[in-house]
Amino acid sequence: MAGDADARFLLVVCFVASILLPSRAQPATPTEVKVGFIIDAGSPVGKIATTTIPMALEDFYAAYPNSSARVRVLQHDSGGDVVAAASAALQLMTAQGARAILGPQSSVESAFVADLATQAELPVVSFSATSPSVSPATARFFARAALSDALQADAIAALATYFGWRRVVPIYQDDDYGAAFVPFLVDALTAERTEVPYRCALPAAASNDAIAAALLRMESEQTRVFVLHTRPGLAKNVFIAAMEAGMMDEGYVWVITDGLTGLLGSVDPPQGVIGLTPYVPTTTRLREVKKRWAHRYMRDHRHADPAEAVMGCYALWAYDAAWAIASAAERLSSSDLLSSPPGLVGGAGGPTDIAGLGKSRSGPSFLRAISSTKFDGLGGKFELINGELAVPAFQVVNIMDNGKERGIGFWTALHGLSRYLDRGSNESSGELRPVIWPGDSTVRPRGWVQPTSARKLRVAVPGNVSDSYKLILRPEVDPETNETTASGFVIEVFEAAVRLLPYALPFEYVKAASMPYDELVKAVGNGTFDAAVADITMTANRSVSVDFTLPYTGTAIAMVVPVRDHRSSKRTWIFLKPLRYDLWIVSTAFFLFTGFVVWAIEHRGNEDFRGPPSYQLGTLLYFGFSTLVFAHRETLKSNLSRFAVLVWVFVVLILQSSYTASLTSMLTVPQLEPTVANYNELRWSTANVGIMNNSFMKAAMTKAGFPPDRIKRYPDPTSFHEALLNGSIGAIVNETPYLKIFLKTYGSNFTMTPQLNRTGGFGFAFPKGSPYVTDLSKAILKLTESDEMNMIERKWFGDADDDGAMQDGFTSNSLSFNSFWGLFLITGATSLLCCVAHLANFVATSRRELPPHLSWKDRLWMLFKLFDDRDPSSHTFRVKDDGGGVSVRNGAVASPRVAHSELGSPLSAPYTSEWSGTASPAAGEIELAAGGQERDEAAPNPDGSGENGRGP
Repeated sequence: MAGDADARFLLVVCFVASILLPSRAQPATPTEVKVGFIIDAGSPVGKIATTTIPMALEDFYAAYPNSSARVRVLQHDSGGDVVAAASAALQLMTAQGARAILGPQSSVESAFVADLATQAELPVVSFSATSPSVSPATARFFARAALSDALQADAIAALATYFGWRRVVPIYQDDDYGAAFVPFLVDALTAERTEVPYRCALPAAASNDAIAAALLRMESEQTRVFVLHTRPGLAKNVFIAAMEAGMMDEGYVWVITDGLTGLLGSVDPPQGVIGLTPYVPTTTRLREVKKRWAHRYMRDHRHADPAEAVMGCYALWAYDAAWAIASAAERLSSSDLLSSPPGLVGGAGGPTDIAGLGKSRSGPSFLRAISSTKFDGLGGKFELINGELAVPAFQVVNIMDNGKERGIGFWTALHGLSRYLDRGSNESSGELRPVIWPGDSTVRPRGWVQPTSARKLRVAVPGNVSDSYKLILRPEVDPETNETTASGFVIEVFEAAVRLLPYALPFEYVKAASMPYDELVKAVGNGTFDAAVADITMTANRSVSVDFTLPYTGTAIAMVVPVRDHRSSKRTWIFLKPLRYDLWIVSTAFFLFTGFVVWAIEHRGNEDFRGPPSYQLGTLLYFGFSTLVFAHRETLKSNLSRFAVLVWVFVVLILQSSYTASLTSMLTVPQLEPTVANYNELRWSTANVGIMNNSFMKAAMTKAGFPPDRIKRYPDPTSFHEALLNGSIGAIVNETPYLKIFLKTYGSNFTMTPQLNRTGGFGFAFPKGSPYVTDLSKAILKLTESDEMNMIERKWFGDADDDGAMQDGFTSNSLSFNSFWGLFLITGATSLLCCVAHLANFVATSRRELPPHLSWKDRLWMLFKLFDDRDPSSHTFRVKDDGGGVSVRNGAVASPRVAHSELGSPLSAPYTSEWSGTASPAAGEIELAAGGQERDEAAPNPDGSGENGRGP
């Protein structure tokens, strides 16, 4: 019984499980989302898309098996026809209930279908329409899951600038795909100062003969840099024709856009071609998908060339576009929009009535979902910004001989060209990797050759230039051929700069009519001439009409005035002019100082420096100034004074020699001075001023307040010279190059004053926006930095040392203290040191004779009296005994004992002599030497002093 009960229970459980479990395991039916797919199935991109789109959807649902929405692709083959594409779009939107459309393939088809879809409010996602002619800005329901061709224009311009190519020729397919890209390319090149001399437009169905004829024309021109932007079929024919014409040899440059780089297997470009492709980070997933894709492509297209089975940018864009559609459909699956019936509602006409199309219920929401979808796709991060795919970088590749591409660098809008991604240009990463150019060359092509046929630049040179200025510019016209030639400094600089350009610049000189330079500049600005080569000063007013190159020579405004010799008018006191007042004062002070130092040292021990105060003062002054002519008769006894005088005499010798040389120069060399010292003096005088005919000086001087009626125009230096001699003008105001030429001929009687103002210098004039301005400016810099510019200047103007304009007519300037302060420092320090040493020795030896009880004032007074006294210990006063006990010196009797007192002095009281040890007699007393005779101590000596050497 128990077993039966258990059996019945198991039966019930199994029955319940059989009812419940199947209902829970069975998934809900996914919502079907129909998506149209319009493609040219026979084209290379069509073959890629027919393999990629189904594969991408399979991979999506394999990754998300529980998706609640399933995209069903409804494919239509347009055959590349716009009408067929439009018809397919109408059928998909109305009859087949498509909620979105992938494609169409070409930009022309996409533009028409996008207009229809915008009217029906149904999203169109294109993965191959790269032309800027169709964009989300013009079609609101159009989204581009590919790169716009306009984005790569800046990268191509950066390549041209990097390699130094200043002329580029675009070769493009003459339809909406090619023609819409060229304006963006030209604008980008022009912004980089690169010229597009001509364009080569080829029809999509161009024959081989037509292609060969177009290449032959390009070969006759000088440009050798070509940018190819066509469909793969036309590009393949162009390369075949270029190889037959020898235009894939060394010296040529071919750049292909990303539309061709992504289809290398269909284009088969030769080695040496440079290409651009969107940068795709290499991942494990990408490598795995590429392997499966290549196998599937060859399975779907059994007769295809294996070289075509390369997953390029179009395959990546198609894969990510399909993934984005599936992801957006999944996000909308929870809403009621996808559950509502598909198709358009509210239409006024039938399914073929374009004007009466209805509106899609789910279209706006589906477009928002697609636009907001972000994921890591095969081509990098997938994100639509304003309906356009955002790609951070382009990779620059070099096509090798096996048809493979080799990366040589990257381009980003932030960093420009660089060898490494996300790094700015610097010494280590700024250079691209080495390139193999056409013809297996590793040498960077110049990008130009001497053309066999090209329009020459019409370079204007001024007419009727005076022969006096032929060193600067001299145009000539051959009377038989009417050909204009030119010579001179300006012409040689221009031709030297043209030779340094990275391309050929064919030009011819055209002699312009005689006109002011302001009008010549305007003629260049309005297109009458292509350039003007002359001694044109760059001014702010002229730069409004034209662009100037960098100045090839610097200029400044200066004056040339007559000079006069002023020696006869200032000869009375000319002996004072060799030395400036400060040197006179310092020299006199040092004469007195040196005399005082010698007197201070010699006073106590030298009879020549003793005597009454007036006598000593005269000796001091006489000795100091007598050293000027080395006529001092006093014999110096001290080595300190001798050393001080020795240094001083050396200084006097240099001063005397300098004075003599300067005075001789002033008396013999002409002392020229200008008749007009400066511009202000000229302005406030009544003299007229001469300027050159074509000069801008009149407007500038008038603007500065100079009276215009005093400004006179002259054509050449001869006229200037005559006007200066007859007094018609008092000065010439002009730019320094012209003044140098004037002084080179007439410089003996004229001089150039210091520069008044600097000017912009001489430059070559070109129309606004001319690409030659930058290149010629760089060439002028190279020319200036080399020795060639110096050689050109010496050839036409001679050495600067021989130029009269640079000679200084004012000679023999007065000598100043600044030239001799070092000598005075040496002699002053020497004299002061000797004096201090003598005084220190005197104080040290005299301290023993000072009584300790005296005040500091009495001590100072006693030191002064001792300093005024003779130095009995000096060897000059030491005498020999005559044997009788009497000391005799120079015929006079001297006592070996000296009294040290003075009437009225603090020492008037008797004190003990250190010689005798007895009281010393007062002044006037008589002291007898042992065995000697009596002598009055106060009796004067022949020199007027007492025997002890004291003054009265």
